[in-house]
Amino acid sequence: MIARPAGNQYTWDMDSGASNHYRLRGREVLLGVTGGIAAYKAAELARLLVKAGAGVQVVMTAAARRFVGPHTFQAITGRPVREALFDAAHEAAMGHIELARRADLVLVAPASADFMARLAAGLADDLLATLCLASEAPLAVAPAMNEKMWRHPATRANARTLKGRGVLLWGPAEGEQACGDTGPGRMLEPAQLLARVQALFGPGAFAGRHAVVTAGPTREPLDPVRFLGNRSSGRMGYAIAEALLREGAEVTLVSGPVSLAPPPGAALVPVETAREMHARTLEAAAGADLFVACAAVADYRPVRAASQKIKKDADTLQVELVRNPDILCDVAALPRRPFCVGFAAETERLAEHAAHKLRDKGADMIAANPVGEGRGFDTEDNALLVLWRGGSLELPRQSKRRLAEQLVSLIAERMDAQAATEDTR
Repeated sequence: MIARPAGNQYTWDMDSGASNHYRLRGREVLLGVTGGIAAYKAAELARLLVKAGAGVQVVMTAAARRFVGPHTFQAITGRPVREALFDAAHEAAMGHIELARRADLVLVAPASADFMARLAAGLADDLLATLCLASEAPLAVAPAMNEKMWRHPATRANARTLKGRGVLLWGPAEGEQACGDTGPGRMLEPAQLLARVQALFGPGAFAGRHAVVTAGPTREPLDPVRFLGNRSSGRMGYAIAEALLREGAEVTLVSGPVSLAPPPGAALVPVETAREMHARTLEAAAGADLFVACAAVADYRPVRAASQKIKKDADTLQVELVRNPDILCDVAALPRRPFCVGFAAETERLAEHAAHKLRDKGADMIAANPVGEGRGFDTEDNALLVLWRGGSLELPRQSKRRLAEQLVSLIAERMDAQAATEDTR
């Protein structure tokens, strides 16, 4: 995940609740709701986050249910609310860990004095507290409690402990409280919390830029039944498209046949063969700012596909193959070419083959990954060796989602550095 300063050209329309560019598009916010009268405000916060483009997963504590019902949040977010740590419907596959991994931000609003105390003590005695410990995403809490509870030395000590660990304390505000007291302890208003979330993510490194990403395999027909293909699942390319969306890019995803849902906000262009991918990619890449060639494109195709199913009549079968067009080379040769990132899946001599591809394809960057023996294709994780002219960086094995975020951040740095160099010429 990439967090950037808030300065940007976008403004938030408080009346409509939507930014001009859906600045939270593709972001996943885990919204924790604890017990307190301010819990009713969390419903409005969820609505604003959804309208800004975020995916919102609400997790409620048992006490929160006494103030607002889970069906309210489900209607707003379109997702079932999670409440129990030991939920048979989700925990057979360690569902709470998946929730923690998916989040780009964990926001607890309202955060009661009791929850802040448990969080400061490192307790994991319910689902929300467990997620706060298990997630690597930024954690923000919006305190809401009686002003005397907020002023109590124990609460103040807990707040200092949380801040010392890097937890973001958003609030509290001062004012009249439901109990009749006046002072610090009010939860920030939903619109204020939304602004904090937007400021955390900023406009994104690719705001105002158009990126074209290819993903998945191609299928080259042998006959009406069979085809030549490969084991690409498309996960890496789809993760890159999702990461670019989170960074504000307009994304065109040219995808071979996969069993994945496209990231919300991406313009999907489905294709099957290498020649189809070539034609549709060149159309999309004309005028684009970035091209990421992540698809596992077949290098060759049968010269002629049989019109009828090939029968098993002989012990051997000869198939004449012809070379497919090179998508990366042709995009890199466009008159107004985008910044070009290629992928190299190799079974041996990774660095050598990647350097050769960087030189011969005319690319600006090559992301090389080893494949075979449980690596690369059809797996949940990956590792990359990224090369560019004059530099390289190894990205260690990790989930493809996290790897995509790191790669996209590196691409942004290299694009900015290249633009700065061109400006000085």
